[in-house]
Amino acid sequence: MDTRIRTLGIIGAGRLGGAIAQLAVAAGLRVRVAHSGDAGSIAPAMAAIGASAGSVDGVIAGADAVLLALPLSGFRTLPVAGLRGMLVIDAMNFWWGSDGIRPDLNDPRTSTSELVQEFLTGARVVKALGHMGYQDLVDEARPAGAAGRKAIAIAGDGEDDVAAVAGLVDDLGFDPVIAGPLASGIMLEPGAEAFGADVEAAELRAMLEDFPHSQRGIVVARARREPRPG
Repeated sequence: MDTRIRTLGIIGAGRLGGAIAQLAVAAGLRVRVAHSGDAGSIAPAMAAIGASAGSVDGVIAGADAVLLALPLSGFRTLPVAGLRGMLVIDAMNFWWGSDGIRPDLNDPRTSTSELVQEFLTGARVVKALGHMGYQDLVDEARPAGAAGRKAIAIAGDGEDDVAAVAGLVDDLGFDPVIAGPLASGIMLEPGAEAFGADVEAAELRAMLEDFPHSQRGIVVARARREPRPG
């Protein structure tokens, strides 16, 4: 089965979305980007890097996978029906500066990607490309096998979907590291050692392995012994 992503849709045209679009174009992918406003307002910037701008529905319709680079608080504005059956790469994180004070988005009993999956019924959500800073993504991309190549972690439940995202990470210039199922995405969120990490694969794996013993890991384990409400 060919799982390679050749056309990438990106929802979110901020710094992270723009950085990933730039890398994807450089890797030879067809890239279309949408944001919450009129596509014309980002069309010149996208054309300058070799991508194109479109509506959310148009970007989804033509993509092999759709990457979410919105503020996390905006995920409930996404079209559930339009994304049903789609491979969705969640690069979003809770950040109080853009999302506000939102206990519902900062509950250690669940990863934020699980919340996104619960909302996007029928989509196949994989967490990736959100734990490294956008400038590091641009600066650190290197060809496969290059010395000092940095790593990006991936968390997802579907073997083929994780493989597809791993291939994309490799194409973008990073070594993929599999973190585990989608719930493991909490190890890539703010507060975890891997968040913001700009490291090679062996060091990233060590961070993930040590998570249960870290301060954040202990908080998560304690919280997950309690059931989520509702």
